[in-house]
Amino acid sequence: WTRGSRERGGSPALPEDAREESALQALPIGVQLHIMSFLSPQDLCHLGSTSCYWRAAVQDPLGWRDFLLRDLPSWTSVDWKSLPDVEVFNKAFSDASDNALYDYMAVYKKSCPQSRRSLKSSRPRYEAVASFLQSLVTQAEPRFAMFGPGLEELDDSLVQKMMTCPEILLVAGLPQRQIHGIGSGVSFQFNNNQKFNILTLYSTTSVERRKARAEQAVAVNKMFYQENSIVGNQQAVHYSVIDQVKKVCQVVDGFIYVANAEAHKKHDRQEELARILAMIDPALGPANRPLLVLSCVSHTGMERIPCVYMAHQLQLNLLRQPWMVQDTVAATLAGLLNGIEWLLEEANCKTTQ
Repeated sequence: WTRGSRERGGSPALPEDAREESALQALPIGVQLHIMSFLSPQDLCHLGSTSCYWRAAVQDPLGWRDFLLRDLPSWTSVDWKSLPDVEVFNKAFSDASDNALYDYMAVYKKSCPQSRRSLKSSRPRYEAVASFLQSLVTQAEPRFAMFGPGLEELDDSLVQKMMTCPEILLVAGLPQRQIHGIGSGVSFQFNNNQKFNILTLYSTTSVERRKARAEQAVAVNKMFYQENSIVGNQQAVHYSVIDQVKKVCQVVDGFIYVANAEAHKKHDRQEELARILAMIDPALGPANRPLLVLSCVSHTGMERIPCVYMAHQLQLNLLRQPWMVQDTVAATLAGLLNGIEWLLEEANCKTTQ
């Protein structure tokens, strides 16, 4: 719009910023796309909120697919609500029909940890009400069973670091009893407030684990026993937990699975899934108890398997309960508190339900 159009009885002239926007829109499409290529996904979302024109312009599926494939390996967490479908990785862009393009922009916004945090912070908070209600009811510490190969295969011990870093996670109670040599319970205090208990379950005794490590062998996992079954024409591996572990699974409020995320090592994720399923068996307790997967490496700088890939490798999309995968570093406990916070929130939510 110009001053001349207004003098001729046309619509009022647009303000200065709108005229500049019109000038930008007047550029060739190729130039517009080139300019947008320098913007971050967050900047594009802001641009798309300014007008209908830019809302349509920023939704280029090819560009958002590139953003998604570029950024998701660097994301440090993913959960049951935000995991991108496996088609994002396996499907060539040209496979999508012109009438039904995959909405990569929506997938990015749903999956990006920053977007999830923004959505979480925008929700109303009820800490005061919750603390008042909790003061009326004496509630035992939530208990979580922690297990998985990342407890034993890494050069740095996650459990030892948890026990010796009060500035990160304060130990509120020492083990009261052993569980037949394979684990014990320790109380921690989260953010100097909520207490919780972790029952750490190892594959076998400490003596046998040290021997296997010295011999560079794999220790026999005594927590499970194998039951083979036939599915179709193939033999499927099915695990059950021993009676001592079964008693633990019946009383805990959730599970922590410590996965080995070091990229240079071989992993049998199918067997890991079978053992996870044995622990969270609905016959042993409520089916909605949360599962936190700590995707763990020994120290910072080590090449790791991205958490989104870890979730797909473990086929966590098959699970029915809430789950989250959180990148963690054993030597520094980086990422651990984020995972614990999510687990406590989910466990408290299930308790109130």
